Amino acid sequence: MKREGRWVDKGFLVQLGAEAAGAHLLFNKVVCRAPAGTVTFGRPAYAHLMAFSRALRLEPAQSSADVIPRLGEMPWARAMGVEACEVTAKFLAAHTACRTVIDPFCGMGTMLAVANRFGLDAIGVEISPKRAARARILDA
Repeated sequence: MKREGRWVDKGFLVQLGAEAAGAHLLFNKVVCRAPAGTVTFGRPAYAHLMAFSRALRLEPAQSSADVIPRLGEMPWARAMGVEACEVTAKFLAAHTACRTVIDPFCGMGTMLAVANRFGLDAIGVEISPKRAARARILDA
């Protein structure tokens, strides 16, 4: 995100918080918001999907693609696409005992709604009261 003319990598901030809580990065997926090579203004042409764990370690055979080429349907202009969120929910269901997703920048709640659809609990944090209210009712 861009704040006061400077780029702030939210993924980095989340990783710092996870490490401070004793968790390590389990996976980091880059999700293309625009085709590779596209010049964008105001926000990057990609987003991160990240998963952290205190105990789980993945075997090399459990690896998956690092780049997700399409977001999928976006319930709003700044959303993480439904298809990208499904990658995370499927990963959690297949490889972890985790049943709660925490989205620290949940916006209108796409990841939360997709997690619920996969039978996972979801907690979202959002600075905008308007977006937080929409997140409570989103069905993706």
